[in-house]
Amino acid sequence: MSDLTSPGESAPSSKFYEVRIYYPTPGKYAEIVDRFRQYTTKIFEKHGMENIGYWTPTDTSRKELIYILAYPSREARDASWKAFGSDPEWKAVVAKTEANGKLVDHVDQIFMTESDISPKLKLAQKSPERTFELRTYTPAPGKLPNLLTRFRDHTIKLFSKHGMTNVAYWVTEEKGGSGQASAASPKLVYILAHPSEAEGKQHFDEFRKDPKWVAAKAESEKDGPLTTKVESVYMKPTDYSPIK
Repeated sequence: MSDLTSPGESAPSSKFYEVRIYYPTPGKYAEIVDRFRQYTTKIFEKHGMENIGYWTPTDTSRKELIYILAYPSREARDASWKAFGSDPEWKAVVAKTEANGKLVDHVDQIFMTESDISPKLKLAQKSPERTFELRTYTPAPGKLPNLLTRFRDHTIKLFSKHGMTNVAYWVTEEKGGSGQASAASPKLVYILAHPSEAEGKQHFDEFRKDPKWVAAKAESEKDGPLTTKVESVYMKPTDYSPIK
């Protein structure tokens, strides 16, 4: 049974999403992953945060913990983090786990809302466990609507055709607010699931050679490329991830 509905079946979720990438201090990778296992995810839930997924890169040289939380709104997000940070239970956990030094060097954050091209996100746990791929597209100036249209009309269906599972699609909220010249343009962020990293790469190769994709790409880019940068990281879910 699929853990997805087809894109467009329902309106996008009004939830506010956040990708957080933790870069541990040297030698503390296992400790930070374990702290989330033992304590953090439960305290998040206590403060109204929804745990979506927790992953580590398949490239073991990348010592990162990547996770996604959902909130009812941006305001709820800010209130939840404030309450979390001042929670005596959390403060006790920090004191206990950081007795020999800080666990986290720095954290990257990406704020997002669900795109209307996204299937309904369901926290399914499949067996055997899947490999996930987090992909981030930086659109060419003014081309995000064209990029979303191409995904809606072609890309998502072709991904499915070639054995890739569309998990969710988001659009980032960049700092500076809309209409400000200093603000970065929104990006498209999405997650695919694959049986394995090797199969994911094989399926992408097949997708890129598909005549329907070649034609759709050529037609959509007759006035220039739709993206300036594409980033990909293959990830394995942690044992405590709600989605696997």
